[in-house]
Amino acid sequence: MNKSSKQSEQACPVCAFPDLEIFFEMLNVPVYCNLLCPEQQAARNCPRGDIKLAFCPQCGFITNVAFDPARLEYSQDYENSLHCSPRFQDYAQSLATRLLERHNLYDKDIIEIGCGKGDFLLLLCELGNNRGVGFDPSYVPQTDPSQAKQQVKFIQDFYSQRYANYQGELVCCRHTLEHIQNPKDLLKPLRQAIGDRLNTAVFFEVPNALHTFRHLAIWDIIYEHCCYFTPLSLAHTFSFCGFRIGELSEEFDGQFIGLEALPDQGEADSIDRQRSEVEQLASDVNTFASNFKHKVETWSSELKQIEDKGQRAVVWGAGSKGVTFLNVLNIQAPIEYVVDINPRKQGMYVAGTGQQIVSPQFLENYQPDVVLVMNPIYQSEIQQLTQSLGLNTEFMCV
Repeated sequence: MNKSSKQSEQACPVCAFPDLEIFFEMLNVPVYCNLLCPEQQAARNCPRGDIKLAFCPQCGFITNVAFDPARLEYSQDYENSLHCSPRFQDYAQSLATRLLERHNLYDKDIIEIGCGKGDFLLLLCELGNNRGVGFDPSYVPQTDPSQAKQQVKFIQDFYSQRYANYQGELVCCRHTLEHIQNPKDLLKPLRQAIGDRLNTAVFFEVPNALHTFRHLAIWDIIYEHCCYFTPLSLAHTFSFCGFRIGELSEEFDGQFIGLEALPDQGEADSIDRQRSEVEQLASDVNTFASNFKHKVETWSSELKQIEDKGQRAVVWGAGSKGVTFLNVLNIQAPIEYVVDINPRKQGMYVAGTGQQIVSPQFLENYQPDVVLVMNPIYQSEIQQLTQSLGLNTEFMCV
């Protein structure tokens, strides 16, 4: 690591390597990016915490050593669903179809840990005529008329050993593991619950830290994510917890990692660590702080130019990326509004900076000059939507 890195007394939660190396700090950030805030002042006065990212040179795992799980409480006011996007719906449909076909999941039982609002679990059950049980404290009952809804049970709670009696031919968990301070706290009880049912397939999906740190997707760094996985560290974690890795792939233009595994007979304490990959990641994190600073300075300059020209700009995307962008740059002006297609977010306010979240239709009257697109994977659908609204605006991918 570089000379500016600091040693943490915390050992790696994955491989127990001592003295992780802190390489990046982002202090006093909102602890929630995805909490619905109905009042602007409350949004600006939201709870805050520190991010101190530390790297394990042994297995490549990255964690926020300043994370305090007691500061987070996931409730029905937590909203991070991406299923309102046609682009994301297409991806979810393709992923569900692939899992069903690969594991012959037809008229079977499926468990989803961290099911959110249940969109993906309902899709798996609808496409394969399956029965499902979903666990999530933030689940909100939906008025969904689909037949699959009659075949799915939702439990508004975290998955734990108390629910070990719920078994399935597939256990899936998407975008939840990165929220758990010690991933083994979920994976080891899950392996115990599966027991000798060695044909139970497991599918997990998490954000891809390689994408974050190599491609400077810096707005993905949020307090809610206390863990940052590479394909290597994710595989190591599952192997250590008693799973045999099957498929390991980068998904959604490299933004996600998908892992498929089966329960193993024994517990592995090590895997082929492919030192070159860990060493390359070490090089990436070594320069990350300076690259982060440069990207922030570049966008500060861009926003200053927009303001000097008297242009109206909006951020498109009130999820983690948009909230982090606004807070890191401490933006009050020239951006007054954030656009999001999720109706549950519309009318709410951004944590930390307080911009109002509006629907795309709001822009018909507002007529922005610039739309800042927080995730380039959605640019095409955003352009189509704005064109249908009769807008003539410049797009900038952040």
